[in-house]
Amino acid sequence: MLTDTVGIHHVTGIVRDAQANVDFYATTLGLRLVKQTVNFNEKFTRHLFYGDETGSPGTALTFFPYPAEEPGRPGTPQIRTVSLVIPPDAVDYWADRLTDRGVEVDGPFERFDETVLRISDPDGTDLELVTGESSVEPWDDGPVPAERAIRGIHGVTLHSTNPFVTASVLDTLGFDLVAQEGDRVRYRAPGDRATVVDLLDRDGEFGREGAGSIHHVAVRVEDEAQLYEWHDLFRERGYDVSRVKDRHVFQSLYVREPGGILFELATDGPGLTFDVDPETLGESLYLPPWLEEDREMIQNQLRPLDLPAGVGPSSDGGSN
Repeated sequence: MLTDTVGIHHVTGIVRDAQANVDFYATTLGLRLVKQTVNFNEKFTRHLFYGDETGSPGTALTFFPYPAEEPGRPGTPQIRTVSLVIPPDAVDYWADRLTDRGVEVDGPFERFDETVLRISDPDGTDLELVTGESSVEPWDDGPVPAERAIRGIHGVTLHSTNPFVTASVLDTLGFDLVAQEGDRVRYRAPGDRATVVDLLDRDGEFGREGAGSIHHVAVRVEDEAQLYEWHDLFRERGYDVSRVKDRHVFQSLYVREPGGILFELATDGPGLTFDVDPETLGESLYLPPWLEEDREMIQNQLRPLDLPAGVGPSSDGGSN
């Protein structure tokens, strides 16, 4: 029997500059770079993961850097923003920290009884820092004091071409309608972290995917058996659904719902610490066994990264 998702697993974006991405998310935002790997479908493209100490579900932001990618254009159907949780008393700290580092800050403003700061990363990905509660313990070995640090994902904002159909998909996945402010409709999953999806009920021009776009949002699924049940359900409804894929650190499938939003359904396990030493997460290029024989060729195609203090010397060393 299918069970409701408890919330968001991870969010994945498209960017151009891998080094600028690391500098922003690991140094400015203070997230832990928990894994450097490659796009398993395009082995000469990096895949960078950030999160809490272990990159646990509900904390992971991931990015594909494509140096030649054209900028995206905001519009429909897109995942417009990803929001991150900060403590209620940390708003001034973050406004000052970001401003001091040359990041333009919009806000603070109030929404759904939460305080919001709106920012963008170097490639134009729209982000929000939102006050709230979370079960996530922040990484306490980074550049941001633990009492001010980000506590995982808060949620995402969707701009669908058909919000009524997208709302039906959210309901099917296990998100409940809980509130509305203007044309923003809030859905929430029953978990204790990364539970919010805001759906915009408004018209919009068609967007274009590119650098600064959020590629997909993944929601949590209990196990691989559940994935096959979800696959059959979506296929019966005529949705564009992929086969179940082995992502090595989790199993997953993708579904493009009729409103145009790309969802991934991903298992919690084995997790980003699978087959690696948690103490050295992110310090070097990790490859799954089926790509290990191509390590030298892959590394020669990737520009080395300068990693923040405490992460490691560079990304061109051996396996994690």
